Amino acid sequence: MSRPHDMGGRYGDGPVIPEAEGKVFHADWHARALAVTLAAGAHGKWNIDVSRHARECLAPMDYARFSYYEKWIAALADLLVAIDLVSARELSRGDADATPRARATLQARDVSAVLAKGGPADRPSDIAATFKTGDAVRTRRIAANTLVDGGHTRLPRYAAGAVGRVVRFHGTHVLPDRSAHGLGEGAEPLYGVAFAASELWAHPEHPRDEVVLDLWQSYLAPA
Repeated sequence: MSRPHDMGGRYGDGPVIPEAEGKVFHADWHARALAVTLAAGAHGKWNIDVSRHARECLAPMDYARFSYYEKWIAALADLLVAIDLVSARELSRGDADATPRARATLQARDVSAVLAKGGPADRPSDIAATFKTGDAVRTRRIAANTLVDGGHTRLPRYAAGAVGRVVRFHGTHVLPDRSAHGLGEGAEPLYGVAFAASELWAHPEHPRDEVVLDLWQSYLAPA
């Protein structure tokens, strides 16, 4: 399937309708879905790139019909089984075996601090920054992960081969293409790159609008 990250500008999905500010959760179980996802992640068995890739790996029909938090829960269930924190039998029964697999537990009193801290992805790197603010760059013509066939990447297909300009240098950050697949962090320079809507899509509603993508140096070449 084309990855969920590739959906920008796709025909047939309808307009994006912004929600009114102030309402965080639309159902009680949404808050519980966030809580259990955070608690499971606190075991330290995966990182954010692994979790994103798990959502991308959901069956295409499921991804299309699931709501936002249903995607989270479905991908979390897959991860828990894959790393043997929960068995498929436990999931089907709805209760846990007598012997716990997890050794670490996120306490309720620690949740606020964990949320505030987040998971910083900036790392030192021996790779020097090639580009500076204002430089014209072109993304790779093939957007796919070059290290793992069908693997995770943050370069969307709709921006493949597009020309933009660097608007910000973020420093050096973990490369998701490696991190999501246990290949190490591979930190490299990360840039904010602005693309005109007319560069990304053949018939944009507002051609002078811009889309800013955060892209790693290995995705880019001088334009």
